Amino acid sequence: MLEQIVDEFRHTFSAVPAPVAFARVLTAIFLGGCIGAERERRGKPAGLRTHILVSVAACLFVILGRELAALDFGGNEQRNDPLRMIEAVTAGVAFLAAGIIFTSGGQVKNTTTGASLWLAGAVGLGCGMGQMPLAAMTTAIVVVVLALVRVFERRMWPDQDHDD
Repeated sequence: MLEQIVDEFRHTFSAVPAPVAFARVLTAIFLGGCIGAERERRGKPAGLRTHILVSVAACLFVILGRELAALDFGGNEQRNDPLRMIEAVTAGVAFLAAGIIFTSGGQVKNTTTGASLWLAGAVGLGCGMGQMPLAAMTTAIVVVVLALVRVFERRMWPDQDHDD
C-alpha cells in the first residue's frame, strides 16, 4: 500500500507538470492576495484570505480540468469543453459574492467586494491556464481602479457615502 502511494507521487505523465502547477498556484495566491489586501485594508467582509482562496480554487479547477482532459478513457471519444470549467467557477464564485451583498437602510452594500471576489476567480482561472501575465496585468489594473476611483468619487461627490 505504501508503495502505491509513493508511486502516485512518481506519476510520470501530467498535462501540467508539478513545477508548472506550483508556479501557477503561487501566482494565483499572490495575485488574489493583492486584490484581497485592498479589500482587507478597507475593512470589507471578504478580504485577503477569501480572495486568495477563491483565486487558488479557480486555478486548481483549471489545472484539474486540464489533467482530466489528458486522461485516456479507454478509447471512447471524450468531449472536453473548457467553457464548462469557467462556467462552474463563475457560478460558484457568484454564489459566494452574492452572499456578502446586502441592503442596509435602503442602500446596497459590498457590491464592489462581491465583484472583486468574482474577479479573483477570473484571475485564478487565468493562472490555471498559464496566462499569468494577463492575470497579473488585470490584477494591477483592478487594484489601481479600486484605489483611484475611490479618490475620484470622493472628490466629485464629497457628500455621498462611497463605502460600497
